[in-house]
Amino acid sequence: MLSRLRNGLASLQWREFALAPSRCPFCGPSLFVRLHRGDAGVRCVRCTAAEIHLALGRALQELVPGISLLDACEFSARGPLVEHLRRHARSVAVSEYFADVEPGRSRDGVRCEDMQRLTYADSSFDLVTHTEVLEHVPDDALALAELHRVLRRGGRMLFSVPLLGETTVVRARLVDGAVVHLLPPAYHADPQRPDTGVLAFRDYGADLLDRLRAAGFADVRLHTVQSPLAWLPARRIVFARKA
Repeated sequence: MLSRLRNGLASLQWREFALAPSRCPFCGPSLFVRLHRGDAGVRCVRCTAAEIHLALGRALQELVPGISLLDACEFSARGPLVEHLRRHARSVAVSEYFADVEPGRSRDGVRCEDMQRLTYADSSFDLVTHTEVLEHVPDDALALAELHRVLRRGGRMLFSVPLLGETTVVRARLVDGAVVHLLPPAYHADPQRPDTGVLAFRDYGADLLDRLRAAGFADVRLHTVQSPLAWLPARRIVFARKA
């Protein structure tokens, strides 16, 4: 936590600084600080949750009652969302993706999973969550089919991706194991790869909902999360249910 706070303070832009009390979906009453206007510029002072995780946490409160009865799967291995699921869900499976680790095996106690070929059994989970992951998966049709497979009937998936318009734009493809760039490469910041970032294979548009329906999901929609903080914009979280 201290290292995340130090990293945040290093990015502080005093002209953009703001501080206000509010309620965090993970740790309750807290103070929120705006260090700058970027996506990672807002933090909960108590648990250090960033803007996108705060939005997903509020969406969980609004859309997923009775979380204590649910078996959850989250595609990261640390952070406030993971700790929240560990405290409140019946069980939670967490993982990261390591290119040089076989899916299902672990590195330093962290399980490796590839969304395109998950090692979890069919119908393992009631809830799946992930933030800013799907745009980095080479074949999202395979990933969505796998995510649908591991959910139980009626299970829900909540996740975030950057939504940049109406139509998804493919930036790169994986062909015979090699990346073929269709547009100039775009890399997003990633705590697992701080030096290089992680390649974005596509910029999603609102037609992502059609991709979810094609994978078999029902009740697919964009859920807008309104922030109680005047200087924190609303965020859209993707919701889908397995019929």
